Amino acid sequence: MSAIPAPARPAPAPAAHREAGPGEPLSLEARLAAIDAAMTVRLDEAAVAHEVRTAHIHIDPVDLTDVVTVPDSLRGPHVSPPAPPATYRTPVAALLERAQHRMTVGGWCSGALTDASGATCMMGAVRAEAGGSHSLEADALAVLRDALHRRFGGDISVPDFNDAHGTGRIPARMLGEAASLADARGL
Repeated sequence: MSAIPAPARPAPAPAAHREAGPGEPLSLEARLAAIDAAMTVRLDEAAVAHEVRTAHIHIDPVDLTDVVTVPDSLRGPHVSPPAPPATYRTPVAALLERAQHRMTVGGWCSGALTDASGATCMMGAVRAEAGGSHSLEADALAVLRDALHRRFGGDISVPDFNDAHGTGRIPARMLGEAASLADARGL
């Protein structure tokens, strides 16, 4: 009878590819793999934290009418201001549209209803276009506050919103949005 030879033991793996036993230092590849796994976990946690911190930020698309303007020097004295629009037939919507036009053509100001040059804030433009009708003015300002709340959230007053801006572009745009809202409500 012949003896069955014992199976040959595999040769030990080179130091760079074999796993470290207890008490042995890790190889370079094992350390790099561990660092890669730890960094992946940290980056994933940072991405989630960033999403949570920035979830409330809403970025509006850029409206080119806010960017492209014609300087007053090119308009010249021979060009008359555009006629007030008449898009809306309901009284509150028409009032808000006229207020937007007044602010766009006559200028915007903050800190006062009107300034020395005739520029108006949002509330001043609504008041001027209401022509003394306090109920029409109140209805227009209520719709304007609602439009501001819908767009920006919170409970912000019309004067505070107007004065929070450095130019009249956004306040004028919000008057237009409020006019559209009033028209949709039939006001």
